[in-house]
Amino acid sequence: MVRSIPNYALYGDQAQPGWSNSFNFEWIPQRSAPYNWEIQPHVHDAFIQLLYLTHGAVTLQLDNVRQQVSAPCLLLVPAGTVHSFHFERDTDGPVITATQKPLESLAAVVMPELVATIRTPTVVALDATTRYTEALMPLFLAVEQESRIHARGQVAAGMSLLTALLVQVSRICDSRQPAAMPVHSRKAAQIERFRALVDARFRTRCSVESYADELGVTPGQLTRLCREVLGMSSLDVINARVMHEAQRDLVYSITSIQQLAALLGFEDEAYFSRFFRKHSGQTPKEFRRLALEQMAQAEAGAGKG
Repeated sequence: MVRSIPNYALYGDQAQPGWSNSFNFEWIPQRSAPYNWEIQPHVHDAFIQLLYLTHGAVTLQLDNVRQQVSAPCLLLVPAGTVHSFHFERDTDGPVITATQKPLESLAAVVMPELVATIRTPTVVALDATTRYTEALMPLFLAVEQESRIHARGQVAAGMSLLTALLVQVSRICDSRQPAAMPVHSRKAAQIERFRALVDARFRTRCSVESYADELGVTPGQLTRLCREVLGMSSLDVINARVMHEAQRDLVYSITSIQQLAALLGFEDEAYFSRFFRKHSGQTPKEFRRLALEQMAQAEAGAGKG
């Protein structure tokens, strides 16, 4: 039987679209206590999570690696990483969930080496007395405050604060090597390489066979690996990347649908529209109109707050 791994925006909530530039702040007990402190294996296709355990302990799984850690510690879970948590009942600390691609884009401009930090599943034990650790909670609390105000520019301020927070995480990891080790397995490394290839080539509409050849495996092996680690087929991974880019461009650019189809490697607009509707239930034109309406309503609501 093929294992199906749930895809959430936040555990237990329906996944949000990957084009959405958003972030969420909460405390560990808020989401974990209602589930008896047990968060079952799941994945976020578009969202990175950063957890700062200030009290308690957790048994966690990141992809195929399982371990136990105690507070104080940091857990960084990039998009596409299968993860689960079993928290001790006295566990507390802040959790931030944010769209990963905008963070990567911002990091690529201000600190390119930070992109690798964002993409690497990491668990790091903390020394509470170091200056980098002392800088963490004020930044987490600043993100919490920004998440509560619902004011104009909230996303810009939030993403900037998150970038500053990730800089501190990178500094901590650098200062504590080899204690802060990236969490990897052979299968996770293969998946990471596959996703990197897809990121580089998705606009060319490469086949599963071509990706498998590049990775030195058969198409069947690649699909089995994707289903085991990500809960989806290799073709689903490729199509999800195309849809992610299509949705972002439809919302955040004025590119025509015909031009977008060509940029994404489709032979014509009609073929792209059929593909998009198959995977979203809407035509590109319908999706763009509804998404822009939703954004306008959200902006109007924030302006009244």
